[in-house]
Amino acid sequence: MKQHKNLLLIAIGVLLLVVGFLCLAQGPADNPMSLTVAPLILVLAYLVVIPIGILWGGKKQDK
Repeated sequence: MKQHKNLLLIAIGVLLLVVGFLCLAQGPADNPMSLTVAPLILVLAYLVVIPIGILWGGKKQDK
């Protein structure tokens, strides 16, 4: 079960990366989407969501 949550978080991070790069590619260079929204989404994906998906351990179960 733990692995499913981690893979889901990593998949959400990859989806955020795709959305961030698509926002970055929109319009001219002075577009607010390219200047503010895209970098925020990319930073969120690279520095928050993907590392949490990799490092999050969940609950340990004793057998």
